[in-house]
Amino acid sequence: MADPVFERVGDRFQPTLHARGPWDEGALHGGAPAALLARAVERFEPSADLVPVRLSYEFLRPVPVAPLELEVTMLRPGRRVQLVGASLSAGGREVCRLTALRVARVPDAPALAAGPGRLDLPLPEALPTTPFFLGGASPSFAATAVEMRFARGAGAAGPAAVWLRLRRPILDAEPPTPLMRLAAVADFGNGVSAVLDFARTTFVNPDLVVHLRRPPDGNWVLLDARTEIEPGGGALALSGLHDERGPLGVAAQALLIRPR
Repeated sequence: MADPVFERVGDRFQPTLHARGPWDEGALHGGAPAALLARAVERFEPSADLVPVRLSYEFLRPVPVAPLELEVTMLRPGRRVQLVGASLSAGGREVCRLTALRVARVPDAPALAAGPGRLDLPLPEALPTTPFFLGGASPSFAATAVEMRFARGAGAAGPAAVWLRLRRPILDAEPPTPLMRLAAVADFGNGVSAVLDFARTTFVNPDLVVHLRRPPDGNWVLLDARTEIEPGGGALALSGLHDERGPLGVAAQALLIRPR
């Protein structure tokens, strides 16, 4: 069993080097706390009648490579609509939070079926693994916790489509759930579709919002990602989400762009 991204130490969660991000060696990649928080809300008062349709993350400050405290609570109880909140803190300061929206399942009826079709792209088994291009082989979330296989746009700036999957558990030896796997990789949109030079510019996302049309399935998630920048305005990374069954939903990240 591969070393995990987090280890439980008492009632806290200790990040390993496999949780580190690309911007600062002392801070985590957003996908690591995103997956840990998804685990928390998924386990909190689960109901077979409700499905997650939105995961809304706010990265309030860099999440340090330090013991993290987790808190989860029901923000809005209900039989048909629920809001569950989860939060990570380090040293008494909140660093990341998730608000998850769960709603009653759509009734099974063929007439209600609608949505985008499957992308005309190769499945991951037909593609080679793409070595991570930043930081060499040093342990980090992108380099040693996640595997990437580009279906389109490898090695080029701009839009890209890439299959991603976890290489190791998120917490201890627990197998990650499909929702945790999705949360772990949905934060990669701004990186894989970057249009700016990483050596000269930072483009950190202070948030991540995922909308789902159905629960994810399997180990692989495809991001069909693009970055849009408006000079004098804002910047977004937008990703269509797919698994091997077909379309899953969408993810959006607001970007903070600064010269190094």
